[in-house]
Amino acid sequence: MAKALRALDANERCKVVAVSACYRTPPWGKIDQPDFLNAAAAVDTVLSPRAFLDLCLDTEKALKRERGERWGPRLIDLDILLFGGAVLKEEGLEVPHPRMVERAFVLVPLQEIAPQLTVADKPIGAWIERLDTSGIKREPGDNDWWLTDV
Repeated sequence: MAKALRALDANERCKVVAVSACYRTPPWGKIDQPDFLNAAAAVDTVLSPRAFLDLCLDTEKALKRERGERWGPRLIDLDILLFGGAVLKEEGLEVPHPRMVERAFVLVPLQEIAPQLTVADKPIGAWIERLDTSGIKREPGDNDWWLTDV
């Protein structure tokens, strides 16, 4: 994740402006696999949503992501949750992310960097209250974890 964030930040058209802590979370969808590590980041960019998605996919590929079984193990997975106030539904790109409000592993780190965020006319905290957050553990350390190799 740190390498992915540094790659996005190194792009002259992007700037990582906030990063949550890492959270260890139970697997979702396909549960017979190890825990996941999740984080949220805010990125300022002048790229279009499609161009930013392409940059994210290129970053995953550079980090050796292989697309296999849905919800299965993977080295890296970059998702665009929100893109300003844009609402998009295109082939391969839907913003806001269509399942984000169903996933505590997404909303808990996102709330850390955007506590006043409203999604689909509800405060992010209201969405989180409806979800099972048991098993989500904040990893030790500060939010600058992504700036150094671990």
